[in-house]
Amino acid sequence: MSRFTTGRTRVKICGLTQEQDVDAAVAAGADALGFVLWPGSKRAIDVQRLAQLASRVPAFVTRVGLFVDQPMDFIRRCEPYLDLVQYHGNESPDFCGQTMRPWIKALRMREGLDVEAAAKAYDKARGLLLDAYRPGVPGGTGDTFDWSRIPASLEKPVILAGGLTATNVDEAIRAVRPYAVDVSGGVERSPGIKDLARIHAFFDQVSLAQHS
Repeated sequence: MSRFTTGRTRVKICGLTQEQDVDAAVAAGADALGFVLWPGSKRAIDVQRLAQLASRVPAFVTRVGLFVDQPMDFIRRCEPYLDLVQYHGNESPDFCGQTMRPWIKALRMREGLDVEAAAKAYDKARGLLLDAYRPGVPGGTGDTFDWSRIPASLEKPVILAGGLTATNVDEAIRAVRPYAVDVSGGVERSPGIKDLARIHAFFDQVSLAQHS
């Protein structure tokens, strides 16, 4: 069993675009907030908007920027407003290592993916975010994947993503015992617009799973 599977399950709320949603996520107890800087997403924001939203985030809440195969000079422009970089495309380990901030690597769980081999390749990553695979869509699909495909012996912290909601996150945590869970569409009214009741319901279920 991975040494990162015990203790409190951390929560990242991703795809934030509004000040009130940043505040609500922090108030609910989010450990990390995700901002999508890839223009192909319905939840995308630009650097100026990132600066505005990031300025609201208090100490000890991690600001994460999501990028998909984008130029390093653009990532560097965003880094002053971020604590962690999330690579969600086909970036090589060498490319990821050029960032000035710590980083995590998202792996889309396509058929045949060797997760343990990928973990070794991205050995400088601070964690692996495991997401559902849909051809041509980097993330945010709302799909789940077969959690039993996750090796129990991974030496990297696992951030579980992909279709998580208040109705299944309890089961997901019990099955995987991840270091963290990542939610976006599962706490939304529409893409990029969060729902306060769904946020609180999600946290309630995470807490329930941790105490079981």
